[in-house]
Amino acid sequence: MSTDKGTHPPAHPGRRRFITGLSAVAVAATLPGCGTAEDSTSRSRSRMAPAPTSSAPRQRSRPLFLGTYTSVDGGGSGIGLATYDERTGRITGAGVFEGVADPSYLAVHPSGHTLYAVNERETGSVTAVRLVENGTPEVLGSRPTGGAAPCHLSVHPSGRWLLSADYGSGTLAVHPVEASGALGGRTDKVTHDSPPPGPGQEGPHAHQIVTSPDGRHVLAVDLGTDTVYTYRLDTEAGTLEEVSRATVRAGAGPRHLAFHPSGRYAYLANELDNTVQVCAYDRATGRLRPAAPQPTGTGSGTNYPAQPVVTADGRYAYLANRGHNSLTRYAVEAGGSRLRLLDTVPVGGDFPRHIALSPSGGLLFAANQRSSTVTVFHIDRRTGELRSAGAAFTSPVAVCALPL
Repeated sequence: MSTDKGTHPPAHPGRRRFITGLSAVAVAATLPGCGTAEDSTSRSRSRMAPAPTSSAPRQRSRPLFLGTYTSVDGGGSGIGLATYDERTGRITGAGVFEGVADPSYLAVHPSGHTLYAVNERETGSVTAVRLVENGTPEVLGSRPTGGAAPCHLSVHPSGRWLLSADYGSGTLAVHPVEASGALGGRTDKVTHDSPPPGPGQEGPHAHQIVTSPDGRHVLAVDLGTDTVYTYRLDTEAGTLEEVSRATVRAGAGPRHLAFHPSGRYAYLANELDNTVQVCAYDRATGRLRPAAPQPTGTGSGTNYPAQPVVTADGRYAYLANRGHNSLTRYAVEAGGSRLRLLDTVPVGGDFPRHIALSPSGGLLFAANQRSSTVTVFHIDRRTGELRSAGAAFTSPVAVCALPL
């Protein structure tokens, strides 16, 4: 581990290019304040449509938040606000919450009261947004990550710590979560300075940071070093201590993993060699043991796997395929230790950057970056088959969909 800053990200199929013409002044003007949590509250603005009216039962309408890039052509102006019908899967737009720059990934606090967003810019930061029932969200403030281009974040199950991964600098950051949901100053920063970057990589590129289902360890997936790092989080001090690492074959480019509900296995998507791997997870030590790479069912064409998800009953796993523009369905067998490829279905959009399951488990959402759409699928609970829920929902440069 090191505190040295990593290198600038190379050209990358899943990463939007930074706008080189933006001056430091312009960036500072569009970002919520990065000092105290109170600094940016007055700078946020929201543009919300009137609440949709419907004769359907109220409990069927659920909130949906959408991540985007605000500093690219055709991008959004903040966090997209919408609702979805749990029965039909239909999405209804509810406006935009402005004042949050480049919110390319979103996560919610376990209490459901606070939303967190990365600000994926050269000088990275993370922003906390208070969610108000039947009211306008409120920015609680932003904090710097100390790295470049944060692309992923998650909340520790205790609700006390926010964990984030900086793609550009290959760094991880930990921020305390205050009782209000606001963020305190960074308590730790870790740089992935070994092993050396893989083929074609100029440095480390941390792409995901998650807590294991048992809450004992924090795992960070790094595309640049072809490694998944396991850490122990000191829940009093907010610091990370590395306890093990699992390195996959050079050039695989691991991007994201998803755990089986049992907590004994995880499924790793390798972006650059178009494979997935089943990984055994040792809950006592935090060690991850990857098995042999498996195909994604996308053939020999160019494809960059993005996001795996697993159903709550642990019977099926799905994978988003950018390039092939499809969703792969796997049967999960042998207690989670085996994935059996079943089929792929068209995603109905271009470049599915992120997929997510609804809390009920009946719907799958796909955020399609290049077509600026979100598509929804019904999940057959018996067979795991996916069926389109209808026409795509338009959302500027859709890169994250968070259904609650």
